[in-house]
Amino acid sequence: MAEALSTDLGEEKEKEDSEREKKAATAGKNKEKDGVTETLGFNDKNGASRGKKSNLSDLSLVRFITTELTRGYFLEHNEAKYTERRERVYTCLRIPKELEKLMTFGFFLCLDAFLYVFTLLPLRVILALLRLFTVPCCGLSGSRLLQPAQVCDVLKGFIMVLCYSMMSYVDYAMMYHLIRGQSVIKLYIIYNMLEVADRLFSSFGQDILDALYWTATEPKEKKRAHIGVIPHFLMAVLYVFLHAILIMVQATTLNVAFNSHNKSLLTIMMSNNFVEIKGSVFKKFEKNNLFQMSNSDIKERFTNYILLLIVCLRNMEQFSWNADHLWVLFPDVVMVIASEVAVDVVKHAFITKFNDISADVYGEYRASLAFDLVSSRQKNAYTDYSDSVSRRMGFIPLPLALLLIRVVTSSVKIQGSLSFMCVLLFYLGMITLKVLNSIVLLGTSCVFVKEANMEEKLFNPPPSVASSRANSRAHRTKHVHVSPQQESTADKGETSLPSDICQPTNTAENAAPSFPKSDSDTFLTTPDEEDDDKIINADTGLEGGGLAHRPPKKDLLEIDRFTICGNRID
Repeated sequence: MAEALSTDLGEEKEKEDSEREKKAATAGKNKEKDGVTETLGFNDKNGASRGKKSNLSDLSLVRFITTELTRGYFLEHNEAKYTERRERVYTCLRIPKELEKLMTFGFFLCLDAFLYVFTLLPLRVILALLRLFTVPCCGLSGSRLLQPAQVCDVLKGFIMVLCYSMMSYVDYAMMYHLIRGQSVIKLYIIYNMLEVADRLFSSFGQDILDALYWTATEPKEKKRAHIGVIPHFLMAVLYVFLHAILIMVQATTLNVAFNSHNKSLLTIMMSNNFVEIKGSVFKKFEKNNLFQMSNSDIKERFTNYILLLIVCLRNMEQFSWNADHLWVLFPDVVMVIASEVAVDVVKHAFITKFNDISADVYGEYRASLAFDLVSSRQKNAYTDYSDSVSRRMGFIPLPLALLLIRVVTSSVKIQGSLSFMCVLLFYLGMITLKVLNSIVLLGTSCVFVKEANMEEKLFNPPPSVASSRANSRAHRTKHVHVSPQQESTADKGETSLPSDICQPTNTAENAAPSFPKSDSDTFLTTPDEEDDDKIINADTGLEGGGLAHRPPKKDLLEIDRFTICGNRID
């Protein structure tokens, strides 16, 4: 009985204690609510106004303004963030200098390829024709009539001669008056269409020329898989002629803009450059894509300089070569060039800022362009330098040189022996300029190649077509073979899977014939997320035959500008 009473008393005490705890908790919550309402300055339902006066003094306007004027913060708490922002500012300040270094180097590369058409190409064609006519007379049956480089030179000479004879039937004056009669808006649309068409022609034109060169110089023992040299030659002639006509219309439109009274068309055409910033700045760019855009800007700037030269020649010819009219054109020429430079600087500065690309990347771009120049001077070179510039930048000098020859011959009248002597002296001056430019470029390129540690790549043999096809085919068919014993060990949970996988692939690579690799397989690869995967695969032993197959990264030396259209992002 006593035990029952004691248990009942204990239960009652526990109930009382629990009720007390609940009351204390509810009281604490009410106090918190009252405190909140007091700090906010609100009265509860019971009309508690005790804390109202003190809270009103705390929330006074004077105290708020004083707090706003005296509050502080510490930037060192986020030091990494502000250091990164400062480096971005310094990178943007370095971009104009580094970009102009690249642009200047690329400009002289384009100038060298452009002067080659006027100076050394005619001499090489004459030497090739002399060899073609003298070797059969000497009875040297064992040797080839012409070397592959000489065949390409003769084809280039014939293309220029045929296209110039076709261009002589195009009336420049009639085209000028036809374009001048159009409205301003229509001319603006035409100029934009011409820019797009020029990029499309440049992207496909070098393919046509390369197809012609390879068809004409392909070894005869191989199976014929082409339509013939003559159809390829006619396609090349048609391309060069149409591209020259397109550049002529573009130059004529620019000439009309210069000669307009209110210069409204010229202003619209200059504003078109700033529209290019909107179309490229807010895209995602990597090093390879920025290299393509840089090459495109080099080509565009050099082409604009030649177009401005053509415009000045036509205007000076119309004003009887009066030097005073040249000063009238000078402000407009400077304005066009300044807008082009400003657009390039702003575009590249913000692209590097938004994509976290260092300004040192333009030094790598110069090294890759210098490597093309130095490698074209080797004995085992597999392309002409002007063609490599065309592939890299999309700059094809044949149509532009053809148009300049057409404009100069129609603007300058040659009469008398003194005129012929002036032309000869001018030609010798161009050859001197070409030789000096080539010497300076070659020395500068050697310095860039040495700074980039690329000397050993110059002595590697060029990759052949069969080896490149075999390498690509082997890369596509490469996979991991797992034997039943390895499957059983994997099922048992053993850890010898990486070594078992790597062993058959290594034996297969040792058994396969070694093909020569390209010079650019191990240089200037773009750092991205695949580098982390390589590190992980190296730690786990899955380097070549990993579980996930990824396409190979493109090297800067493997990028050809004419393979892309505009600023397309791959």
